[in-house]
This record gives sequence, C-alpha cells and structure tokens, in this order.
Amino acid sequence: MLTRVAASSLAVFLVAAAGNLAIETAAFAAADLPAGRAAAAIMPSATDPQNTVAETIASQSTIDPADEIIAVEARAANQQRGSEAAPAIVQLAALDPAQPAVAARPAAAEPFGLATVHVAGGDVLTKWSKVAAEIRAGNEILARCQAASAPCPTAAQSFLSIIAQGRAQTGRARIGVINRAINLGIEPTSDFAQWGVTDHWSAPLETFATGRGDCEDYAIAKYVALTAAGVDATDVKLVIVRNTTAHEDHAVVAVRLDGNWVVLDNRWLTLVEDREFPDAAPLFVLDGDGVRQFAPPALAAERPASAPASL
Repeated sequence: MLTRVAASSLAVFLVAAAGNLAIETAAFAAADLPAGRAAAAIMPSATDPQNTVAETIASQSTIDPADEIIAVEARAANQQRGSEAAPAIVQLAALDPAQPAVAARPAAAEPFGLATVHVAGGDVLTKWSKVAAEIRAGNEILARCQAASAPCPTAAQSFLSIIAQGRAQTGRARIGVINRAINLGIEPTSDFAQWGVTDHWSAPLETFATGRGDCEDYAIAKYVALTAAGVDATDVKLVIVRNTTAHEDHAVVAVRLDGNWVVLDNRWLTLVEDREFPDAAPLFVLDGDGVRQFAPPALAAERPASAPASL
C-alpha cells in the first residue's frame, strides 16, 4: 500500500522548480513472432527521437526456473554499470541543475482535466527514480536474453507475453488486454506481507518474479507494458490519487484514448473515464518527464461516492 503522501504533498509543491528530473522510463516491447519466441525492445523517448528499437530477442527454449534471483540480479547490474551504458539500453536522464524552471502544464494535457507543476524533491520522486533505475537494470537482463548470452527467466517471458498480446491489438482493445492480463497475472499482496515494509515499489520483472504486488506494482507494470506495446508515451501516465472513502493513497494508470483519459485500476477490469473515476482526489502524475503535482484544488476534489465491485 502506498504510504500516505497527502500530508506531505504541499511540502514538495513547487510552482517553478529550479531543476527537473526527466525520467526516461525504459520500456520493454514484444514484436510479432512465431510461437515459442518473444521479443524485447526499448521504446524511443518522446524527447529523444534518436533512440532506436532493439533487435528481436533470441529463442527462449532454455528457461531459468530460479526467478527469485531476478530482483537481486537487476540491482547488481544497476550498481555494476555505474555511469557506463550498454549499447542497446536507453539511459535515464539525470537531474540537470542548469535546466530552466518548468512552467505549469495546462489542464488539457493531464488526466482529470487539472493543471500540474513539476516537483523537485520528496518521497514520490525518490521512489519513482528508484523504480526507473530498476527498470533500466531489468532491460539489461532482457538484453542478455536478446544476445542469447544467458537463459531468459520465466518472469521476463511472462511480461513479454503480455506485451505481445497488447501489440496484437489496437486502440481500446490493446489497453483492455494489457489491463486484464496484468490484473489477473499478479496476486494482490500488501508490501508489509511481502517485504516487511509499509511501502515498496517494484519494477515489472521483480513483480512478475514474485507474482505478487499491490496497487503501485500493478500500475508500474501497466505503464511499462502499455508504452512497450505501442501506446504513445505521452498518452500514458501513472497517477497517485487519494481514496477519499478509504482515506489512503492509491496508484492507477491513465491512458489517453480518442482525446479522453481512461483509468486502469487493479481492483476491477472496467476502463473508467477519469471524470467518472470514483472516490479519488488526484495528487501526483508520473511519467517520462518525472513527477508533477496536481494543483491544490485537486486535493479537495469531490468524486462520485460509489465504485465498481472489486475483483
């Protein structure tokens, strides 16, 4: 369960940030391949059109059953890499203190029809930066699968399979297929039960290695899978909202479809428009540009009282 960030949200609210963390979330993509094969690709950055798509992954007939090592291996790869980049891995942009302050984004560009401003610190930014680094390390595991230099773990194959299902569809069907597959592919489990801590954000490979997670783990996996499956990165946002009924924070994904934002929630399979999303006051939006906070009126926004039945 997300830690309760509402109490500290105003502390990180900056109208003009001196620096901007531009997180270039590296995604995983699956190409259309014959049976028994999968593909991994790095999605090009919305801000860097020179990023290219990786080549098709090699045959995965050999599977490493010890998926429990994925998270450890990913973190080790990230630490060993340091400032060096594997040629096929898109790097995450670092904080650039010389970058000019970013003006507020207009409401039309964001879910819930609300304006946002960048934040330059705080718990949400720290967690998002950590997950972005772990996604990058996970890409190195996929790169080794691609080069056939190591067996491809089952967790990676499972995630690539979901991406392939999405790529086979278009529009609303693509979004729905990925939403359903991830909702049904992860067992809902609290961070305390799984990790012994109140809040732990996992990258997709760690989530699929354990097969368990809570709301932000579902949302992170959907965010990566959707962009990898071909949804434009500017049309996918990870959103943290305040559940006004349960009085706790909750993570979902918003996807722009035909000019409107639909919300993907791990509690049900229905795609709900942001204007009809129940019991939610938007707090933060996360994407490849970093973390932004919704304007203060969003914190007190009134939402419909009823919610679809949980799954």
